[in-house]
Amino acid sequence: MSRHIAREVAFKVAFEMEFQDESAEELFDRFLEYSAEKKLDINDEDVLYIKDVITGVKNNLENIDNCIKSKLKDWNFDRISKIDLGILRVAIYEILYRNDIPEKVSVNEAVEICKTYGEDSSPSFVNGVLAEVLKEKKA
Repeated sequence: MSRHIAREVAFKVAFEMEFQDESAEELFDRFLEYSAEKKLDINDEDVLYIKDVITGVKNNLENIDNCIKSKLKDWNFDRISKIDLGILRVAIYEILYRNDIPEKVSVNEAVEICKTYGEDSSPSFVNGVLAEVLKEKKA
């Protein structure tokens, strides 16, 4: 499994968090069951990355969401599509908490995932929010 696909899996679980009231461990266990059923080509590195992102997003959700809210201009947090929100949460988690992933990679991957799963306006919206996150982080 490539890191891109692992990141997509992490996004899908982050998206699911909006609809499920389960712990990060339960969500991760369900992912493992799904990957076994579908016979996904997943290695130990993929498992560690996905588990870290799922747990990290869940454990830092309030901080990540506050970060998103502080970057919105003329937009209400509740109006963000759940898909864009899941993508933003994964990318912001990587940017703020994963020093081993270049920030530009996190942004680029988020935009690419938007092109697949989001609306036409999603890539520019997500890119704009993440650009503001990077500006604040560098300041």
